[in-house]
Amino acid sequence: MRNRLGPCYTRVMNHSPLFAALPNLITLSRIVLVPVTIVMIADRAWMSALVLFLLAGVSDALDGFLARTFNLRSELGAYLDALADKALLISIYVALAVVGVIPASIAIVVASRDIMIMGAVVVSWVMHRPVEIRPLLVSKLNTTSQIAFAGLILAAKAFDLALGYWLGTALVIVATLTIVSGAAYLAQWYKHMSA
Repeated sequence: MRNRLGPCYTRVMNHSPLFAALPNLITLSRIVLVPVTIVMIADRAWMSALVLFLLAGVSDALDGFLARTFNLRSELGAYLDALADKALLISIYVALAVVGVIPASIAIVVASRDIMIMGAVVVSWVMHRPVEIRPLLVSKLNTTSQIAFAGLILAAKAFDLALGYWLGTALVIVATLTIVSGAAYLAQWYKHMSA
């Protein structure tokens, strides 16, 4: 691949700290988008909120592509990426609940899961028994469902669409996957701590 792309590729890869930091900079820009998106939701500027949400999704895909393709993965990048994803999702769910678009219960479930997992990780670190949280299939399904649901709600508000029956079904799916994935992570943590 390097030979096909020529000397420009080699120079960028070997001599550009800015290029090496590009995935992390994109991730940081996604974190910056969080408060702006929340302001748009609070102002009920639904189209702007939807555009920002989609932009965050594109930036997530882009930083991951760059990190994988050009071998720019870093420990900092992994932490920042997880932080950006969680900050965006939790903030959007809480904001949508505050403005009365979704039930407060679903926002509480989504936020509580991540707070419990973060708490468990901190406890294991304090006890000098750090635990490696491995991505589980149910967790990936949960994240996908949470993102899809948030996008669905923002699109419905932006385009003035009635979700009807689908809203209740989507809520049940998101709540179930959130609870199951949280329980799976806590079980994994408890097994590690009890060993």
